[in-house]
Amino acid sequence: MKINKIVFLLPLVTLFFSACHSQTSKSGNAEADTVVLAPSFNEDSAFVFVQKQCEFGPRTMNSKAHDKCGDYLVATFKKYGATVTEQFADVKAFDGTVLKNRNIIASYNVDNGARILICSHWDSRPWADADPVEKNHKTPVMGANDGASGVAVMLELARQIQQKNINVGIDFICLDAEDYGTDNDEESWALGAQYWAANPHVAGYKARYGILLDMVGGQGARFMQEGFSLEYARSVVNKVWNAAEEAGYSSVFPRKQGGYITDDHGPINKIANIPTIDIIPYYEGTSCSFGPTWHTINDDVEHIDKSTLKAVGQTMMQVIYNEK
Repeated sequence: MKINKIVFLLPLVTLFFSACHSQTSKSGNAEADTVVLAPSFNEDSAFVFVQKQCEFGPRTMNSKAHDKCGDYLVATFKKYGATVTEQFADVKAFDGTVLKNRNIIASYNVDNGARILICSHWDSRPWADADPVEKNHKTPVMGANDGASGVAVMLELARQIQQKNINVGIDFICLDAEDYGTDNDEESWALGAQYWAANPHVAGYKARYGILLDMVGGQGARFMQEGFSLEYARSVVNKVWNAAEEAGYSSVFPRKQGGYITDDHGPINKIANIPTIDIIPYYEGTSCSFGPTWHTINDDVEHIDKSTLKAVGQTMMQVIYNEK
């Protein structure tokens, strides 16, 4: 699904920050705002949202499962009070295949000009090309973690927002055609994000910042600070990792730097000019930094960990309910 932009990872250096819970601005001055304790994120509900997506089967591009799941996402966001916009576009894959891209945008507080963006891809990998068993390499990936988990967190956030409103506008974007790429061409990934960044759902769309959720339900996952996120949106990284500490999940969000990852946040940073970070796992000391189920047939519901969904979801709640 993604590749390390650099063949080797930078040394994992612990970043030292103040232990205080106030967030730090780009100028380095601590904001005096009182931290609000966010409502509790329901990991059981988020897990059900993972299951619901996987019940359609692998959501590979141009498939019936993909179409049906897309309809489900639109209906669910609408049920939770969102204004939903859909983007349909034909995009060409690296192998010449025309992919029927469908970006789904669910917006809250649409008249509020102060907006934040939260996104995740919702398509799944058509080939389990990282599976240790070679005969499985042409089998579609279920994508419980790689796709469904990030969307599930967004759906649960949407359900919570309907119950207790936030102070700003928020746009949840289910980005399509992310996982139909090849390691030989980094531009072959994140096609839905490339399309949205060049053609936003609202002309002149602006957001304070964006957060990408990718593979946020894996067993034993820890989330390092991704390289491009630090390069383009260090203040947002600080905001999110501070929120994780406030929520009690600093062990899941260690203040360490991981690798540089090609992902949906790339086009949003480079084309849309919205400072956006990637919350993506880094498994230290393993053969695959994305975890043992990445692009394998084992990326299924049985390998989803509710405690990981809780850590990420509660951190996101802490972020959005403290946004002024």
